[in-house]
Amino acid sequence: MKTKLFAVVVAVMVVFAATAYAATDPDTFVFVTFGQPDTLDPAECYDTASGEIIHQIYDNLIAYEGSSLDVLIPMLATEVPSVENGLISEDGTIVKFPIREGVKFHNGEVLTPEDVEYTFERNLLADPMGGPQLMFYEPLFGVHSLAQLVAKLGGPDSFESVEDLDAEIVRKVYEAVDAAIEVDGNYVVFKLAAPYGPFLNILAKGGSWGSILCKSWMIENGAWDGQPDTWPKYYQNAKESLAAYDKENGCGPFKLVTWDKATGQIILERFDDYWREPAKLARVVIKYIDEDSTRQLMLKTGEADAVVVNAQFLDQVRGIPGVEIVENLPRIANSVLIFNFNFPVEGNEAIVGSGKLDGNGVPSDFFADVHVRRAFNYAFDYAAYIEDVAMGLGFKPYGAAHQALPFIDKDIPWYDFDPDAAAEEFKKAFGGELWEKGFKLTLLYNSGNTQRMTAAQMLEYVIESINPKFQIDVQGMEWATYLDKLTTGSLPAFFMGWAMDFPDIHNFYVPFLHSKGTFAEPCMREFAKENFDALVEAGISATDPEERAAIYRELQQKVKDLAPCLFYYDAVDHRVHRDWVKGFVFNPAFSCNYDFYTVWKEVN
Repeated sequence: MKTKLFAVVVAVMVVFAATAYAATDPDTFVFVTFGQPDTLDPAECYDTASGEIIHQIYDNLIAYEGSSLDVLIPMLATEVPSVENGLISEDGTIVKFPIREGVKFHNGEVLTPEDVEYTFERNLLADPMGGPQLMFYEPLFGVHSLAQLVAKLGGPDSFESVEDLDAEIVRKVYEAVDAAIEVDGNYVVFKLAAPYGPFLNILAKGGSWGSILCKSWMIENGAWDGQPDTWPKYYQNAKESLAAYDKENGCGPFKLVTWDKATGQIILERFDDYWREPAKLARVVIKYIDEDSTRQLMLKTGEADAVVVNAQFLDQVRGIPGVEIVENLPRIANSVLIFNFNFPVEGNEAIVGSGKLDGNGVPSDFFADVHVRRAFNYAFDYAAYIEDVAMGLGFKPYGAAHQALPFIDKDIPWYDFDPDAAAEEFKKAFGGELWEKGFKLTLLYNSGNTQRMTAAQMLEYVIESINPKFQIDVQGMEWATYLDKLTTGSLPAFFMGWAMDFPDIHNFYVPFLHSKGTFAEPCMREFAKENFDALVEAGISATDPEERAAIYRELQQKVKDLAPCLFYYDAVDHRVHRDWVKGFVFNPAFSCNYDFYTVWKEVN
């Protein structure tokens, strides 16, 4: 114990030595968090740690006004497109952006419409595996990846290497991408496959994937050269080989000085030629320290201006003189238990037992019975979870999408905790056979995730108390194995969370309920296709807000009736910083903790 304490103290002293100027230097902001970025390339970035940095060094075409999710303002574009100003066509498929003149990149080059066109075409053709480009493939082409675009254009349904594609398909892919994003004088024009309500939200500041790159700098640093037949060389390359992996030439308010991966530190410097006006802060130091107690001590002593404090430790920093906690911020993310309607039995005996409805296991269609799904929803104690596990920081959901989003009908409540109602549903399942014979099932969570473990244990306790013939075992599984079994549809049920990519209800309904969605596809593809696909697609195609509201109201009620998942927690967020921090603006669409352009310090 003494050795560990000594090690922590030494670590803190080293950190303090590196950042001791923070408390007295009003021009420097020190933010301490954990988990280093994965990449600084907007084509690849799909994690919040990377988005934190990209937000500071790049700008987008448009932005949100303050904390709003529905008011957009111009940024690198001089107007926000609308039907009224003629920048969106009447049918909603043509979207034009007039590009601001005189904007400088960090190397002094001036932004042009060609930079904007190149940005999106390069990113689409690179389409890094697991990256965010699906958000553009859907509105532009009606598919979710370059591979699906290849198939749509007459190429193979699958291919081991893009190098195997023939020259005709290579050229067709380029021509399709090039036609979807074009330069027309000082305008950049996007041509959508169909009307797509949240297209502007996808492009707005806060989503790193909408960051604008400098074409000439990217090519000079080894990115795609813009030629029609060379893009396959850049498709799904390793992240470390991407041109902007750990360097940048954005036009945002800060420049990257260094990313020291060994010591876990990033330093940003103010860009004095920023097109709006220079930031108030001269520099930002971001340190990555896993030890929560170290971060708290840095906050207490003033060596850090802001730190990340996990919810379960907030009480430890309450009352510290000069520390401000901003709570109940709407973090648009949720937690869910997803049911698999047709999981494999063979080779899965450790989880599903006998694989039969005989009291010693569960059959492959266990969750295909709506009464089983409803029973699980009634058996979860939502209030206890939020109070005791989430420390009061969150809300019971209204269904698949976070309640902070537009088009949530709060007159359609989600299930309540009701063990008697759960028992009645269990009695109806499988024509009464389930109640008579019982079942045995293992609920898995990813090891180390204590919140998911507790959620599983809560279900175990309640369901086993309903009928002594019901048996649930709770076990942890390593994340890599858990994720593999999830994506291959091998688990009968799995706990998962989803944080929005862009603030639109569609971004929740697709992964959970569309047959091609991240979670629905491996677990309930045919069920989703029959019950939800048409409504999900209608919701995103509708351009009239009242029409969208009616569609999502119907969809929300259908989700409640059919209970395809157990949605149990809508998240909230918080920030912890010194009271000398001023100008903090929270927007749920931001992938960063702080927008350092708006922040300054008033140190006595």
